[in-house]
Amino acid sequence: MQRFTARGNEKKREEAQLAEGVNSFGSALVGQGQSLIHCLTIVGQVEGHQLLSENAKTTKYEHVMPIIAAVEESRDIRALLVLVNTAGGDVEAGLAIAELIAGMKKPTASIVLGGGHSIGVPLAVAAKKSYIAPSAAMTIHPVRLNGVVIAVPQSFNYFQRTQERVVKFIISNSRITREKLLDYMLRTSELANDVGSVVDAEDAVACGLIDCVGSLSGALDYLHAEISKAAGVREDNTD
Repeated sequence: MQRFTARGNEKKREEAQLAEGVNSFGSALVGQGQSLIHCLTIVGQVEGHQLLSENAKTTKYEHVMPIIAAVEESRDIRALLVLVNTAGGDVEAGLAIAELIAGMKKPTASIVLGGGHSIGVPLAVAAKKSYIAPSAAMTIHPVRLNGVVIAVPQSFNYFQRTQERVVKFIISNSRITREKLLDYMLRTSELANDVGSVVDAEDAVACGLIDCVGSLSGALDYLHAEISKAAGVREDNTD
C-alpha cells in the first residue's frame, strides 16, 4: 500500500510539473523511458532585454535558455524538439537561443508551423534537422530597429555588423548559399512596406534553407531514429 501510494504521489508530481512547464514556458516532455523527448515552443515575439506589452504573445529568452541547458545536461532526456511559430523579435535574444540549440550534442529537430519570420529563421535552422509544414512561410529581411536612430556612419556600421552575424549563422547551419540568402533579404519587389522576401515551404526547401517539408510525425521519427543510433553506440562502447 505504501509503495502504491508513493508511486501515485510521484505520478501526480510529474503531472503537476508537466502542467507547470506547459503553462509557464510552453515546454513539455513527450515519450517514455529511453525515448524521452523535450518539446519546446517558440511562439509570438521573441522578447529580449526590453519587456513587451502584456497583450503580446511572447517567448522570453531568460526562460528558454536555462531549459535548453537543462535538456542537454539531463541524463533522462534524449532529444529536443523545437516548435517554431514566431513573428520575430529581439535579434540578440533570438541568436542566443539559436546558438544554444546549435551547440547541443543531443539530437535536435525543429518544425516551422504557421510562420518562422525574421529572427525565427536562425531559430528554425539551428536544429540538426529542420522541417517546415506545407502551409508555413518564412520572412527574410534585413535587421531593423524600432525607435530613434542617430543618423551617423557608426549606426549604419553597427546595423551592417549585426546583420552579418545573422547571415553567418544561417549559412553555417543550413545549405543555403550566401548569395541566395542576400538575394531574398534585399529584394524590393515583394514586401509592400519593407525590403525582403516571404518564402513558402517548397521554396525554403528548394533553396536549402530548411531540410524538408514535413510534420510532427516526421520530426519525431527522425529523433527516435537518432536516439536509437545513440543507444546502439553506447551499447557497443559498453561491450
